[in-house]
Amino acid sequence: MPNIGALLKAEITRLSKREIRQEMAGVKRASASYRREIAALKRQVIALQRKSALLEKRTVADIKPAARPDRPIRFVAKGLRSLRKRLGVSAAQLALLLGVSEQSVYNWEAKKATPRKEQVVAISAMRGLGKREAQSRLESIQSAHARRGKKGRGQ
Repeated sequence: MPNIGALLKAEITRLSKREIRQEMAGVKRASASYRREIAALKRQVIALQRKSALLEKRTVADIKPAARPDRPIRFVAKGLRSLRKRLGVSAAQLALLLGVSEQSVYNWEAKKATPRKEQVVAISAMRGLGKREAQSRLESIQSAHARRGKKGRGQ
C-alpha cells in the first residue's frame, strides 16, 4: 500500500500548481496588456519629441530680432550682400521686398549709407526667409504693384 502522506502531498502539489496556473493566466494577460500599452506610449513619446524638435527649430527661426531687446541689431553691408545672394534676388528685388528704393540698397551695400532702425529690423527679419518664401513674397508685391499701376492709368 502506498504511503498516504506521499499521496496527499502529491495531490496537494497538483492542485496548488493548477490554482497557481489559473491565477498566473490573469497576471500574464495583464502583463502583456501593460507591455503593449507601454510600447504604444513609447512610440507616442518619440513622435512628440520629433514634433517638439521641429517646432523648436521653427520658433528659433521665427524669432524676430526686435523680440530680443537685450541684443542690439547690427547692420553689416557685407551681410546684406550675402543675404541678397542667398535669397537669389537682385538689389532691385530686395528693395521691393524691403519697401525702399533701389538706390538705398546700392548705397547700403557700398557702405555709403546705413539703414534706419525700422529698415534694419526689416532686413533682420529677412534673414529667416528661404529662397521660395522670398520669391513668393516678391511675386505678390509685384502683382500688387501691377494691379495698382493698371488702376492708376485707367482712371
